[in-house]
Amino acid sequence: ASGPAPRRIADFQEVLGEPTVALAKLRDLCFSGIPFDGGLRCLCWKILLNYLPLEKALWSSLLKKQRDLYSQFLKEMIIQPGIAKANLGVSREDVTLEDHPLNPNPDSRWNTYFKDNEVLLQIDKDVRRLYPDMAFFQRPTDYPCLLILDPQNEFETLRKRVEQTTLKSQTVARNRSGVTNVSSPLKTTPNSLSEYEVLPNGCEAHWEVVERILFIYAKLNPGIAYVQGMNEIVGPLYYTFATDPNSEWKEHAEADTFFCFTNLMAEIRDNFIKSLDDSQCGITYKMEKVYSTLKEKDVELYLKLQEQNIKPQFFAFRWLTLLLSQEFLLPDVIRIWDSLFADDKRFDFLLLVCCAMLTLIRDQLLEGDFTLNMRLLQ
Repeated sequence: ASGPAPRRIADFQEVLGEPTVALAKLRDLCFSGIPFDGGLRCLCWKILLNYLPLEKALWSSLLKKQRDLYSQFLKEMIIQPGIAKANLGVSREDVTLEDHPLNPNPDSRWNTYFKDNEVLLQIDKDVRRLYPDMAFFQRPTDYPCLLILDPQNEFETLRKRVEQTTLKSQTVARNRSGVTNVSSPLKTTPNSLSEYEVLPNGCEAHWEVVERILFIYAKLNPGIAYVQGMNEIVGPLYYTFATDPNSEWKEHAEADTFFCFTNLMAEIRDNFIKSLDDSQCGITYKMEKVYSTLKEKDVELYLKLQEQNIKPQFFAFRWLTLLLSQEFLLPDVIRIWDSLFADDKRFDFLLLVCCAMLTLIRDQLLEGDFTLNMRLLQ
């Protein structure tokens, strides 16, 4: 039992045991990696992502309030449209002109429903292929959403909605213009929905939970809605919370992930907004910063990449936008995120990690030609 592990766990427990968590101390500990034991990581991430306040006395009431709010979102955005759809074939008297599927008014509920389907199809395509080398996302969750899977309800779930929708996915192929290298070349995509095992009634897979989180986020944030790659941000968060050894917290992984994801997106959403690319907060600025940092640390490598006209947007766009979630295996991503979330100048450390990734392969880069180096970097 001796050695660094129990000591480290004790250090965390001590900081988290105080009535008010000392954020600077916690950040310091988290930066060197958070032990998985006893749900420490899940708890620390919730504090570092500003979901839980530093005053412990406020935790239980805040969690209850946020989880109730999330149930409300589910009722308004998934259950009600699903009930309206189910009722349509049964009772006709409640269908007024305003709520007729062919009503051309852009504010009609049906128009919204069809518009939402376009977003939903894109989300669906992306979440089904989350971490294909791991079985986790295809497995059923221990805590299916009872609100939605109640056998009394005949209404449409998101999965049924995707299966029934006749919208062709071409309409959602309008990817972020010109940037198509967000998803990893390592990932293979099954050819059709039928390649997935369909879980028995009353069960739902973890990817379906992620789909719901992203769909609700898109509905509540119409200015940004859903952009390909957000699935890669929500995946590690949800995985971490849904494997929490503390079952009381694990049961609420969906709601907690939603709010932590929303807070994280508030910090990085500028990376996903095309119009901000050249602003101080935009992604172009950050990519340039990777090169200016590299120039300070390793001028020879910097000049070599410049000479070959290898621009940071060729590889660093994905690294920075997705917080390296595509460059490493999930356990490593989670470990890197411990440090990224603990960084008080949030994501300055990410730039250093990107530079370190370049200097670690400097010898190959210095010897390689353009084609070889591009392959290596991408």
